[in-house]
Formats: sequence, structure tokens, C-alpha cells
Amino acid sequence: MRSFAFNVAYWFLSITYGLTAAFAALAPGRNATAWVIRRYVKRMVQAMRILAGIRIEVHGRERLPTGAFIIASKHQSWGDGFATYDQFDDLAFVTGDHLEKFPLLGTVLRKLGAIVVNNCGGREARDSLKQSGATAHAEGRKILIYPEGNLARVGEKFRYRSGVWHMYRDFDMPVVPLASNLGLFWPQEAYEKHPGTATLEFLDPIPTGLDKEAFLERLEAVVEDRTAELIAEARGGPVIPNVRVPTPDEVARAARAAATV
Repeated sequence: MRSFAFNVAYWFLSITYGLTAAFAALAPGRNATAWVIRRYVKRMVQAMRILAGIRIEVHGRERLPTGAFIIASKHQSWGDGFATYDQFDDLAFVTGDHLEKFPLLGTVLRKLGAIVVNNCGGREARDSLKQSGATAHAEGRKILIYPEGNLARVGEKFRYRSGVWHMYRDFDMPVVPLASNLGLFWPQEAYEKHPGTATLEFLDPIPTGLDKEAFLERLEAVVEDRTAELIAEARGGPVIPNVRVPTPDEVARAARAAATV
């Protein structure tokens, strides 16, 4: 019953605020659209608490640096964006171009100053990150990015993509890793929701100046390790390390190696 009630509210809020944001996008500037989206996010987090029974605890805000920075977050739930966006007054975010297929949403995203990138990655995605990210950086906004580029199941992870490092290097901004166990309560895009207290934890910022390999290794280690700990704490059991999902190239190489045995 909780899941049904929340999902009804989810679509009602999304349609209502989506249409309102589309009209607000006709106004000059970002303020009107941003105001509507902030209200939408707050109502969604409220619905998560009241209807789905999912409460959000946020730890580590005292670790956040002053000024502009990048938030590199674990992404196990469709609710991650709502929970994180709700923590800031003005947050730019990186999203895939698949969202532009929804009517009017592309207009709203552009008006918000969202950084829309090609889901296939490559040079086109990096150029979009650089251009749109530069605008957000110049405005002194925080930027949210999901380095894996995918929704992961609890206990699973994908290869961390290099886009976050390009932003880190190009804009000379610190990166704040963000761990989360919200996927335990709202798994990926699942209909079924599970009541409980989810935790988002901002970790120690990664200072500027690291090379690509060192940066990505450090980011992945701290996000995945702390996420595994948060999941274990919520379950009341031992820490189980996240399982690395092989890339397509690695799968192909393994298949070729097996064929030669």
C-alpha cells in the first residue's frame, strides 16, 4: 500500500510540477524555473517520508568546502537526485540525453542549466561537459555528477568514467565524494519501496592536482567502501564489498582467452 500511494504521488507531483516548470521556463532567466524545481524536490522528499516511510539522514555537511565544487555520488536509486538536490539552493547536475525524449523536459533542463551529455560518452559527451560545466563553474554553482553513468543495484558497481576527472582538471575544483544507501529502500527505478532510514554521507573532499589514475582510484575507493559500510550498517550485518562489473571489452577479452584454452 505504501508503494502504491507513493507512486501515485510521484506521478502526480512530476506531471504537475513538470508542466508548471515548462511554463516557468518561458520567463527570462533561471530563477522562476529553479524555484519550481526546488518546490518539486522538497515535495518529493516529503512524499518519500510520509507515504513511502523513507527518511533521509545526511551526514558530513561540515566537510563541504566553501565556494564551487563537484559532488561525485553513488547512484543506486532514482531517489538519489531528489535527496541530493534538496541539500542545496542552487545545484547544477549532469544528466544523460535520454531525459530529453520526455515532452518539455528538455526545455526545462536547458533552462535550469543542467549539463546534458550524450549517453554513449566519447568526445561529444566530454565537450558537452566542458562547455556546460564551464558555465556552471563561472556562476559559482555546485555540480552533481554520477561517475558510473548508470543506476547500480545494491552491491554492484560499474566502471567509473573519466568525465568527472575532466571537470576536476579543467575547472580546478575539489570533488566531494558522496556515499548513499538509498538503494536499499528505493532500489533503482523499482515500483516497490521499503520503509526505513536512508543515509547520504558527504566524504572528505579530494583536493585538486591529482592525475587521472590517482584521482579515479581514490574516488572509487572512498565512495564504494563507504557505501558498502552504510549498506551493512542499515542491514545490521558485516560489510560486503561491492562487486565490480566487467566492462564489455573485458568480457570480450575473457571470451577470447577462454576460446584459446
